[in-house]
Amino acid sequence: MHKGRMKGESQRGHRVALGSYGLKAMESVWLTSRQIESARVALTRHMKREGQVWIKVFPDKPVTSKPAEVRMGKGKGALDHWVAVVRAGRIIFEADGVPIETAKEALRLAAQKLPIRTKFVTREDLDVQ
Repeated sequence: MHKGRMKGESQRGHRVALGSYGLKAMESVWLTSRQIESARVALTRHMKREGQVWIKVFPDKPVTSKPAEVRMGKGKGALDHWVAVVRAGRIIFEADGVPIETAKEALRLAAQKLPIRTKFVTREDLDVQ
């Protein structure tokens, strides 16, 4: 699988679809499976397992690396970890079934675990006072 380029905005997954609240990526990045899991744990712990959480990205891109202090050549490195390619504008997490204050704080805690700037968004047809 090639490295690829992450220019421009996300063409898909840029609206809150399943829940009422979402966490939107403002920058393009490769999110590792560990970063996604860490954010998910922070999110569900703050919500005290109430409501529902959707993870809208999946780490399906393998990243290889060679061990430290190894000379060039001798083939491609071994599989190191998996990443999800996230472009700017993509919804990373969605939540529902909790008050907006709880969702806002939970998604803020999840955003602290991620290496990019994010934004709290609500579904377009949701009435928020």
